[in-house]
Amino acid sequence: MKIGVVGAGNVGATCAQHIAEQELGQEVVLLDIEEGTAQGKGLDLAQSAPVERFDTRIVGTSDPDALAGCDLIVITAGVARTPGMSRDDLLFTNAEIVRLVSENLKGVAPGAVVIVVSNPLDAMAYVAFKTTGFPPSRVVGMAGILDSARFRYFIASELDVSVEDVTAFVLGGHGDSMVLLPRYSCVAGIPLPELLDEPTIARLVQRTRDGGAEIVGHLKTGSAYYAPASAVAEMVAAVLRNKKRILPCAAYLTGQYGIHNLFMGVPVKLGAGGVEEIVEIGLTPEESAAFRFSAKAVRDSVEKLEI
Repeated sequence: MKIGVVGAGNVGATCAQHIAEQELGQEVVLLDIEEGTAQGKGLDLAQSAPVERFDTRIVGTSDPDALAGCDLIVITAGVARTPGMSRDDLLFTNAEIVRLVSENLKGVAPGAVVIVVSNPLDAMAYVAFKTTGFPPSRVVGMAGILDSARFRYFIASELDVSVEDVTAFVLGGHGDSMVLLPRYSCVAGIPLPELLDEPTIARLVQRTRDGGAEIVGHLKTGSAYYAPASAVAEMVAAVLRNKKRILPCAAYLTGQYGIHNLFMGVPVKLGAGGVEEIVEIGLTPEESAAFRFSAKAVRDSVEKLEI
């Protein structure tokens, strides 16, 4: 398998590192338009291979044609958030970047599965889908895995238990309107509401919503990249190893959950075909209302782009 990672910033470079170290493909192409960035990071990463013991070939380049024949492509290119910025503040700048990347992809890698990471995530997945013309099953956004991981970490820390025993689901748009589902979250099968009181759960829910902004506030000049890159690697493994994982991802909805023509975070079956199935779970009236509100926020962003 040949894997492309577009954008050699912190997310892209760390993502390429995970993919190489896990030997998810025979070759990883790290692409960045800034001459020298991908080449330097790619060479540095390749020289770690003898120590980390992986044989994946790393190619760092600024040539978009190097993505030719990729089986899977991760789009991380775009401007990162800085303190005071929302994900939507990046809308028009990153939409143009993702559009240019996607225009190239449809020519050089017409059979690839595309994982979109650039923010605002749900709108950027829509841009990639419309620009490439790929089937909706082959365009998917990384969001829910990251948001769920944050929620799981906060739950584990609050209860002083292993993160391995914590399961959580986050649906909706990747932003302030994300929909967290505490009643679908559990620790070793025990529902979260039986372990934590409502005020504590509400506090963890809010911290999860603010998870990205909290990190941006600390970093000042950038945004999160370790956890996002790990989440991407989990998706790449699910696709290239045809694991058929049930994971929360941004998928194109055609009526599921009452939403049409929009990318939203929902549980999906992720395998060799990309999004092989969208899993619909029962929602309470309150959860459904929150999901519709989140969908409206995403649709408002997409409509601003006039695609």
